[in-house]
Amino acid sequence: MKLYYTKGTCSFGPHIAMRELGIEPEMIPVNLMEKKLPGGGDFKGHNPKGYVPYIETDDGTGLSECGVILQYLADQYPEKGLIPAAGTSERYKVQDWLSFIGSELHKNLPPMFLPNIPEDYRPVARARLEVRLNYMNEELEGKHYLMGDRFTVADCYATAILNWTKPAKYDLSAHPNVQAYYERCCARDSVVAANAAEEAAAA
Repeated sequence: MKLYYTKGTCSFGPHIAMRELGIEPEMIPVNLMEKKLPGGGDFKGHNPKGYVPYIETDDGTGLSECGVILQYLADQYPEKGLIPAAGTSERYKVQDWLSFIGSELHKNLPPMFLPNIPEDYRPVARARLEVRLNYMNEELEGKHYLMGDRFTVADCYATAILNWTKPAKYDLSAHPNVQAYYERCCARDSVVAANAAEEAAAA
């Protein structure tokens, strides 16, 4: 399996999931600005959308949306328990979290640190993010992870997105449950290993 990734992006979520599942992918870094692969190849020849994450499975299937990739990976190894069984209420709750992270956190954090965003929009994004993190903080009360004691692919995605609070200079201490949750996720072996691998590849 191949994982096309860019350090510091949401492709870190599938990378975490792969580490949790014991998958050893072929890691292929992508220059997102130029849409280039190592050696100068055209990334859009693999993923016409031009963004990461993108995976190519051993049977040639290509997937390019983070929430779908995460579910696909977990479904290949149901015994690992990284996602509930299809058709269960727990599965729909994980999908609910994946959608929330993708549509509410993923879109509201980047405007706080990307250079091409108008300055007058940054406070708008921050206000929206506050509302979303307040909700997340309430949902995490008394829980280790988004689904309770069970670490799932939703946590993989959330960890990747919450990483952006660092370049955004966003202080999570106003949301203590989210802060503790993020620190707990970052301490997992899978996250530590994924971080180390991407740091080493970038060196």
